[in-house]
Amino acid sequence: MAHSVLLVDDERFARTVYSDYLRNSGYELEVAQDAGAAVDLLRSRRFDVMVTDMILPGMDGLELLGIAKQIDPNIEVVVITALDRVDPAVRAMRSGASDYLVKPVSPEALQISVQRCLSTRTLLAENKALRAHLRLFETCQRITATLEREKLVPLSLGAISAECACAGAVLLERDARGEWTFAGVSNVVPEVGPVVLSAALEQLGRLGYEGSLPVELPDQLGPAVLLPVTDGKEVLAAAALLASGAAGRPAPASWPPLQEQIVSAGFVCKHLGLALRNLSRLKQVEHLAYLDDLTHLYNTRYLELTLEREINGGRPFSVLFLDLDFFKNVNDQHGHLVGSRLLVEVARVLRSCVRDEDVLVRYGGDEYVAVLVGIDSGSALKVAERIRRAIEDHRFLAREKALVRVTASIGLASYPEHATVKSEILDLADRAMYRGKRTTRNVVYMAAKDLPPVPGR
Repeated sequence: MAHSVLLVDDERFARTVYSDYLRNSGYELEVAQDAGAAVDLLRSRRFDVMVTDMILPGMDGLELLGIAKQIDPNIEVVVITALDRVDPAVRAMRSGASDYLVKPVSPEALQISVQRCLSTRTLLAENKALRAHLRLFETCQRITATLEREKLVPLSLGAISAECACAGAVLLERDARGEWTFAGVSNVVPEVGPVVLSAALEQLGRLGYEGSLPVELPDQLGPAVLLPVTDGKEVLAAAALLASGAAGRPAPASWPPLQEQIVSAGFVCKHLGLALRNLSRLKQVEHLAYLDDLTHLYNTRYLELTLEREINGGRPFSVLFLDLDFFKNVNDQHGHLVGSRLLVEVARVLRSCVRDEDVLVRYGGDEYVAVLVGIDSGSALKVAERIRRAIEDHRFLAREKALVRVTASIGLASYPEHATVKSEILDLADRAMYRGKRTTRNVVYMAAKDLPPVPGR
């Protein structure tokens, strides 16, 4: 495609001569005989280079230069001046002109000057593209290095939206069962997410590893485009790019995104896929690090995190500290292997007595802790009693034909009723449990400040 040049000169002879020079050099040429006509042409289309005389009727070349740069900052400008008017040309160079020529202008000088401008324009465009690629690369590096989901999703969706100049984005993710779920938004309200998910379900089933698929959203939200988020092996999620992001707002004139925009956004999507896979692997490793090897309940490391999280959340919760009564007798009579099996069975009984959101911990030996989320002491007392009765009524080791019966002493402490510091809550629940061990056993005790400390703790 030929480069476009705008020639501006009020002298007919100069226009004719310069036009011949430029057309013979293969440029696509537009001619204006004054600054006003030149401005109209600049507003109607884009030019690579403008060649203008410094002296024009109604407006000089410096003013025209300023207007041209406002309309298109990337346009290259060559000013032509008389020998006795070089100073304005120098000022034009300082104002953004690329070159100036002194009359009379030879064909060779004009051609060299225009070609130099085009070379500069190409170099600047290449530098701009390199900077854009570098920025994109650095963004993708930040994405793959982010191991916190609450930071990863908005960072990635924001970058994808920016590449396609869209109003916002929604992340739709596949869960472990392969079902699609709403996972986050950028630059749109969260309520848009479920709407996008519902509208995109059919297209999500057709989504491949590359390219994009259009989606029409309901409620006047306008069109959207789905991009696959993969880790190179499978489609983990999809980024839904929204044209408007709000009901009643029209889609931009540039919609749908251009192919080069889709390619750049797809590059970000691939790095998001890698980051999601890394998060999944990290979660698996962390999960194993927080599990008790024997019972597969959580361990004390996870208990510390749970107590800190619940205290920071500010809502009430309760802690049950449980110890099996006379567990040593089980080990002495049946052996430690059978005793370990009983501990696993106790864990199963505990799971049947609490909700999915509650946290069960093997504290050590035959001691367990339950964190009852969002439950005050009154409700926690009912749960503790349910656990105590369930253990008392259960016949353990039936497979081993041992039919062992055990009981448990349980201590209870609640936040913020009994304490507001995690170490104090756990200590008070432990003291309450110990009081039960020293009295009747097979009992639930509520925390109190005057309870004696547990020996050896």
